[in-house]
Amino acid sequence: MKKNILLLSLLCNFPLLLSAQTNVEKGLQSINRFSAEATINFLASDELQGREAGFHGSRVTSEYIVSLLQWMGVSPLADSYFQPFDAYRKERQKKGRLEVHPDSIAKLKQEVHQKLSMRNVLGMIPGKNTKEYVIVGAHFDHLGIDPALDGDQIYNGADDNASGVSAVLQIARAFLASGQQPERNVIFAFWDGEEKGLLGSKYFVQTCPFLSQIKGYLNFDMIGRNNKPQQPKQVVYFYTAAHPVFEDWLKEDIRKYGLQLEPDYRAWENPIGGSDNGSFAKVGIPIIWYHTDGHPDYHQPSDHADQLNWDKVVEITKASFLNMWKMANEKSFTSGNK
Repeated sequence: MKKNILLLSLLCNFPLLLSAQTNVEKGLQSINRFSAEATINFLASDELQGREAGFHGSRVTSEYIVSLLQWMGVSPLADSYFQPFDAYRKERQKKGRLEVHPDSIAKLKQEVHQKLSMRNVLGMIPGKNTKEYVIVGAHFDHLGIDPALDGDQIYNGADDNASGVSAVLQIARAFLASGQQPERNVIFAFWDGEEKGLLGSKYFVQTCPFLSQIKGYLNFDMIGRNNKPQQPKQVVYFYTAAHPVFEDWLKEDIRKYGLQLEPDYRAWENPIGGSDNGSFAKVGIPIIWYHTDGHPDYHQPSDHADQLNWDKVVEITKASFLNMWKMANEKSFTSGNK
């Protein structure tokens, strides 16, 4: 009798299970190399002048990202896709880092100072539970131009971080392609001013009215290169150690979907360094961060698109979409099997 009841339950729920599986796979199938190349080649072109925060190339980049979000049908987080902010620092002879905290800005305004105007780009797919959020993000700025360089003067930043921007855009499209509304709100964040001190993500965190409702953050910063030529599938997978289920997720999806990745799993007790993940980790939000390690073209004018491992960019984007799918839809992800 019990077996018959169990069988009947499985048969009744099978269409729902099949539907959910199909939705995930629809999203997964939308991720492709063509889209990655189109985005990265544009962002890393000389015409964008190295995308330095506060300058023309960065503003053009933000307009480009907004145009794609509008085309896809991703709503702005607020009234506008743009979240503008100003960063201040001392006059250049006195030296000092750029600041976005209002207390620091108030002090700097009392003396001769510099000001740079920047803007994050923030889109969102509303969830069924409108009181919970997850975020996937990447910075779009880079190092601009050095006119004193002999030869190539543009820091194109193909890996750092046009590669990450392409992943966030493809994940947004994959959620839409799935045809399923997520349980939580999913924010797609494109940070300005990362290279000048994580400024965009810092500003977002310090001004966010729903900070306590953010359940997780996934970050990209450089996902397109081979640290070692003999390991073309290698990727570093940082995650908050208190959430070992993040490692379980990736291992399961690599097996299930045959993803061509060989992750270096790095649990991190307090992942506050390295990139924009630090802004979220400092306020206790669990993070995942994909990174493909350093290479000789890091922060050099030679960081060009033709150096990228396109298959790796696509595979990491697929893996992270699956991460975000779980982050957006699972009731809880506070434990794991380890």
